[in-house]
Amino acid sequence: MTRRQDFIAAAKGITQAMPGFVLQLRLREDEAPARVGFTCTKKLGNAVVRNRIKRRLREIARLSLGEVAKPSFDYVLVGRSAGQTRAFEILKTDLISAVARLHAKAAPQVEM
Repeated sequence: MTRRQDFIAAAKGITQAMPGFVLQLRLREDEAPARVGFTCTKKLGNAVVRNRIKRRLREIARLSLGEVAKPSFDYVLVGRSAGQTRAFEILKTDLISAVARLHAKAAPQVEM
């Protein structure tokens, strides 16, 4: 995802806070493949720190989301300060569990 309006729409969806990131989930009205976006606020530090966190988030998404992501969903990972120092394998398991929790929350909304 690259457009600001997509990030804003995802922020209005459901969220799951984890120690290294916050995952935002939005159900779109189409059957297109899942999309992923990454962002960090300036509160986390300078550009070097923010980019390091985003690189780590991109890599865990690349390794983990392919297995659990569903079509018609937008996923946005918002970096947190612990995302820089948290163990990589723990970040991966955090992402998988966050996606599972959000899909469970989204399931009742989809059926309505």
